[in-house]
Amino acid sequence: MCRSSGRLGHHPAHHVDAGPLVGRPPPVNISDISLISPIPLCHGSQYRHLRLSQLRHTLCCVTDKSKAPDTLTGSTDQRGEISRFPVPARPFIPPHSAADIRVWAPRAQSVVMLAETGDGQIEIPMRRDPVVNGQDAAQWWVPAPERATAAPPDLRYRFVVDGGEPVPDPRSVRLPDGVHGSSALHHLDESSWSDDDWRGIDVRGAVLYELHIGTFTAQGTFDAAIERLDHLVTLGVDVVEVMPVNAFNGTHGWGYDGVAWYAVHEPYGGPDGFARFVDACHRRGLGVVLDVVYNHLGPSGNYLPRFGPYLTEGTNSWGSSLNLAEPDSDEVRSYIIANALRWLRDFHVDGLRLDAVHALVDPRAVHLLEELAMATDALALELGRPLSLIAESDLNDPRLILPRELGGYGLAAQWDDDIHHAIHAAVSGERQGYYADFGSLEGLSKVLRGGFFHDGTYSSFRRRHHGRPIPTDLVAAEALVAYTCNHDQIGNRAVGDRPSAYLTGGRLAIKAALVLLSPFTPMLFMGEEWAAQTPFAFFTSHPEPELGRATANGRRAEFADHGWDGVEIPDPQDPQTFRSSKLDWSEMDQSTHRRMFDFYRELIELRKREEDLHRGDFASVTTSFDDSAGWFAMERGEWIVICVLAGTETTVPVDLAPELWWDEPAIADGALHSSGHNVVIGRTR
Repeated sequence: MCRSSGRLGHHPAHHVDAGPLVGRPPPVNISDISLISPIPLCHGSQYRHLRLSQLRHTLCCVTDKSKAPDTLTGSTDQRGEISRFPVPARPFIPPHSAADIRVWAPRAQSVVMLAETGDGQIEIPMRRDPVVNGQDAAQWWVPAPERATAAPPDLRYRFVVDGGEPVPDPRSVRLPDGVHGSSALHHLDESSWSDDDWRGIDVRGAVLYELHIGTFTAQGTFDAAIERLDHLVTLGVDVVEVMPVNAFNGTHGWGYDGVAWYAVHEPYGGPDGFARFVDACHRRGLGVVLDVVYNHLGPSGNYLPRFGPYLTEGTNSWGSSLNLAEPDSDEVRSYIIANALRWLRDFHVDGLRLDAVHALVDPRAVHLLEELAMATDALALELGRPLSLIAESDLNDPRLILPRELGGYGLAAQWDDDIHHAIHAAVSGERQGYYADFGSLEGLSKVLRGGFFHDGTYSSFRRRHHGRPIPTDLVAAEALVAYTCNHDQIGNRAVGDRPSAYLTGGRLAIKAALVLLSPFTPMLFMGEEWAAQTPFAFFTSHPEPELGRATANGRRAEFADHGWDGVEIPDPQDPQTFRSSKLDWSEMDQSTHRRMFDFYRELIELRKREEDLHRGDFASVTTSFDDSAGWFAMERGEWIVICVLAGTETTVPVDLAPELWWDEPAIADGALHSSGHNVVIGRTR
């Protein structure tokens, strides 16, 4: 039997003197915040960092909104003030009329607005704005005032740049006819909100639930999703994480091919539908995190290059990279940051999940993510409620979640694929692709105690060394988001099959217990709580036939390299691929699915009830395992989670009082006797 315990090695903080911050707004003294008490770091460092366990509280106890904490990252400088750099983003205010419309086109020679009327359209010449926040007046264009008054109040419009084809506004707030159609003026009805009492939520340590609006219900709309929110409340979910809803071409898709970042996809219900959804979540005590994509734009309907240097010659896995550091990149960064703040401010969203941040090419001294975190912190102070940024990253780089005074970016949390891979490979036995290095119980123990498996180790899948260790004395475990599956880990399988399609109930229960009772922030993927049998395949609806064929062929070629039979791979363009991915809620009426739902609900209830099980620090975890016998134990204070990975009856030399299990065990002679593929949770004796 191999046993490991304790936290990983200590990583002393390095002293970095940032010097004065030019243009810093009046400081906010973090010591005035009642929920946060600074404590000194070790080795005499002059830095202070916030006790992360205290930050799990929300702002419900804060009465003075000017004293609300930042993005819950503990990101203050050495003087106890929230650190800020001049962020170039100006707030985005949706235009009320034609006269309010502005467009950035720094290299254009002429810009004309085409305003639609009942009798056709009128041309409204644009002129260079004389002053925009003291910046270069040549970059921004505004309507000629003497002509703007001729536009109708329910304006729909497009732009003609240098005599080209008419295209929608890069900051369209609504596109009722799709991403190739005209922009429409739109304002959210502030009187329709009913969440004045919502005080926000810290996502760290909360139970997250990822869903896709188009497949969460048969109707695939925000309003239909609202009807299922009570199910999530019963389950014990705290935060709903919504896959991207920005406008993309076609009727359905995953959402990562968005091209109109300021607009909400019309088939889902448009901006008003999304506002109703967020409001309905808050009324039920559910937070909302929105998935956003800032690393690339989709292949159809991207008109940004018509207006300015939004993109570079460089590329990433999905297309051209955003211009984050080349000439005129300040406005591109402003475009991104202002968009992020719009979701948080105008739509009352509680956090953003930032897609594939490793694909953001930014060599600047202050990375875009750091700027975005600082802007989010400032907005949190203004609104008086916590706002969180969650990164998806393939880098295994703890700088994303390190406080900024320690040289990090100060994000609240990040997805952790290593945790998923270690759990999935150990339980399922799969070793293909990026699972090649995973599967051992030693590896599972490592990620539960240290967060990353690849922390500077050699990755055979990448054929290079990868990652760096997390300083577990400075970063909380709950800053890592853990999951048994998510949209990628299901949808990027050749046929989009869920673990419930090929694993027994006992194995699914093992995975669920390890995630939900771990020190990490757990996240479920829609339907896993009842072992849904419907797949979640990769689906698209590109109207352009050539783009559809290229997508389908590329998908087959990609999986052929991994040994999958290309004939079995569903055509992403086939409408049936999309329809088959919709959840079948009638499964909940079947006893086998109801049993799994009840088990998940009891796990979540246990996590929330027992202090040992909702601690979010690495030091709260120890592990024991026996490779030859096929069992693994995760200990959390007086609680222990026994996982029987072997398929046959197994004896585990642990004396405990069982309180929750998949299959009932027997306790005799100071040991646990269990059937194979089982999980048992109890208190040690």
